Amino acid sequence: MLIDFNAMKEACVPNLDGGAGEVFAKMTVNDYGRFIFCRIPPKATIGLHTQKGSTDINFVVSGTGKAICDGVEEPLTAGVCHICPCGAEHSIINTGDTDLVLYTAVAKAT
Repeated sequence: MLIDFNAMKEACVPNLDGGAGEVFAKMTVNDYGRFIFCRIPPKATIGLHTQKGSTDINFVVSGTGKAICDGVEEPLTAGVCHICPCGAEHSIINTGDTDLVLYTAVAKAT
């Protein structure tokens, strides 16, 4: 299966999960879950939310930020992967001066 994010239109999502600012995303949904190319501008955040029925896997392409997962802060930089398991609570914050760019797989819990 091939997912071509280049062919998708980017959507602007203000205050995602109660977060600050706007997040920009390209997303596809299929039988395996949701697959997202996400761009979080400086000072924007994805608000604190609980992973219900899925595990969230975030691979950082570029930028800097932090994830807070069940109260634990994790630094985000290019090449790292933040995983928020089903049932955990997390948020993602851009702490840098450039966009925080992620590829996210929201895998359905089995």
